[in-house]
Amino acid sequence: MKYTEKISNKLNELLEKNYDAEKGYLNSAENVDSPKLKIFFKNRASERSLFAKELRTEILSYGQIPENDGSVKGSMHRNWMSLKALFSANNEEAILEEAMRGEKASYQEYENILQEDAFAPSTRKMLEHQKQKIQAAINIIMVEEELA
Repeated sequence: MKYTEKISNKLNELLEKNYDAEKGYLNSAENVDSPKLKIFFKNRASERSLFAKELRTEILSYGQIPENDGSVKGSMHRNWMSLKALFSANNEEAILEEAMRGEKASYQEYENILQEDAFAPSTRKMLEHQKQKIQAAINIIMVEEELA
């Protein structure tokens, strides 16, 4: 496997996860009553959409084909979140917990990929920036959970 293909495969994995996160945040926004949480989740969805665009551009720069959709696992997780919200007494707290779980998993994915490969400086900078944004979202979710 060529270097560019290997890098593109790693970036495509992150791309799929960002598609999943975007859809998950939109789903979360639909399942909360709090206007503040709706805005938070919609902002996170927009942020993940931007991450996906950046990743698509980077994959294309390596001469490879970017993925067009999320994963089956991500779809199953969104369905689980919807069911959990439906049956939970405090659905906003449950949704925040799931969002936290998802963000921690995303952060770990970025940590792992940044340790594995020697990316071009521009790619590494983009990934580091996205990872920092995910950490910021985790911090906000922690505060929101305390207030819920």
